[in-house]
Amino acid sequence: MNISVFKSKNEMAQAAAAKAAEIIRRALADRGKAYIIAATGASQFEFLEALVNQDLNWKHTTFFHLDEYVGLAASHSASFRRYLKERIADVVNPRAFHLINGEAENLTEECRRVGVLISRQMIDVAFVGVGENGHLAFNDPPADFETTEPYLVVNLDEGCRRQQIGEGWFKDLDEVPRQAISMSIQQILKAREVMCVVPDRRKAQAIRDCLELEVSPLRPASILQEHPCATVYLDRESASFLRA
Repeated sequence: MNISVFKSKNEMAQAAAAKAAEIIRRALADRGKAYIIAATGASQFEFLEALVNQDLNWKHTTFFHLDEYVGLAASHSASFRRYLKERIADVVNPRAFHLINGEAENLTEECRRVGVLISRQMIDVAFVGVGENGHLAFNDPPADFETTEPYLVVNLDEGCRRQQIGEGWFKDLDEVPRQAISMSIQQILKAREVMCVVPDRRKAQAIRDCLELEVSPLRPASILQEHPCATVYLDRESASFLRA
């Protein structure tokens, strides 16, 4: 696992976007298409803004959705479907964007539907973040490191739900959904490359624990230590608790 630290959130975002564009260009050159997993959340704002301004043949890219709240309307300001449409899909018009329907009547069937779609492809790059509780996607601690199902319904812990209030997505804890559909840990690890973009001091403790302590389901993002081609992009704030 590689760790890159930058002076500012902006520098981090620009460097990560340039690397992401390089990976996507290589995939397009090698096989004429690229398959990408997209993350959401406040920590991804600058990175995604820099990414969509890269000069790429977006019409040959296909995106997969990392996670979505259960029962939250697509029109809600905190909906990740809305987030991804506004920040990626409506901006670059990719070939396809496979969104998770968190309002599906049958959540098991929805997990199966998106799972079948992603299982057909080799993912070139997964863009992920790390939660304040160390989660990867919405796999809160203790995360399931074993399931081979591409997507699963997960319960959100209080720390995760409070983070959503802190980021301004919801007014209080009662508004935050208690469940989500999340891509599984094993599915994320199948990506050829993983780019983990994590700015801000509020993430510093989780970053130290996930990068410097042993791999454990209690620190879900620590599993990235075992990926052969993962890079973590940090700013000075998020890297401030690291020993090195």
